[in-house]
Amino acid sequence: MRGYDEQCTREFARLAKGVEQYFVDISTSCPYGLPKQACFHQASFAPMGDRPMELFLAAGYRRNGNHLYCMRCPDCSFCVPIRLDPGKVRLKRNQKRVLKRNQDVQIEFGPVESNAENISLCDRFLTSRYPQKNNNAENYYLGFFNNMIVSTLEIRYRVSGRLVGTGIVDMGVNWMNAVYFFFDPDEARRSLGTFNILTMLDLCEQHEIGCLYLGYFIQEVAAMSYKKHFCPHELLLDRLWRRQ
Repeated sequence: MRGYDEQCTREFARLAKGVEQYFVDISTSCPYGLPKQACFHQASFAPMGDRPMELFLAAGYRRNGNHLYCMRCPDCSFCVPIRLDPGKVRLKRNQKRVLKRNQDVQIEFGPVESNAENISLCDRFLTSRYPQKNNNAENYYLGFFNNMIVSTLEIRYRVSGRLVGTGIVDMGVNWMNAVYFFFDPDEARRSLGTFNILTMLDLCEQHEIGCLYLGYFIQEVAAMSYKKHFCPHELLLDRLWRRQ
């Protein structure tokens, strides 16, 4: 993908000149629980075309609500953007076992919905995994998942009609962006996070999408490190996507 990345870099350099003035740095505690000071370099955006969003993703930016951001933490570089080329991923034995383990799961696609079912499941997940103050599902849907920038959908996973997981996904012509995934803590044995990525890979291949962005790979955070098991994958290191 060298030619593709070089083209994206050239186009993004021109784009960045016009929008950098709108970005601000916001310091906060690390959102991943590390004992570090975090810094979000972010700006708010109105609806944008497919290609500008693709360029931001290729440059390592992420979406949070109507904001695009990258991390510029003063003494930490643990957050490393990770992406997959869906056509090149080769499943490992344990990933194939995850597919088999979840043969009873029904998959639905639809718009982002902050309904009672999703809110209840998301709150259970957040309480179990990230029990910080004011960390609740309504805030996630209002300020994180919903947006006016790009097209976003939900991938819902059910067992006998019961919702066990929901993935929030941005989608363009040649890219897909995994925004967030939450699941029933009682179903941890299913490895639904892995199953969600396998579902997105399948969706990418169906639509001939060339890049699947998985957010950040953080070696030091166990809940984020499972992404590295999809191979080959690429990490954005020193502003270059490098295959691992």
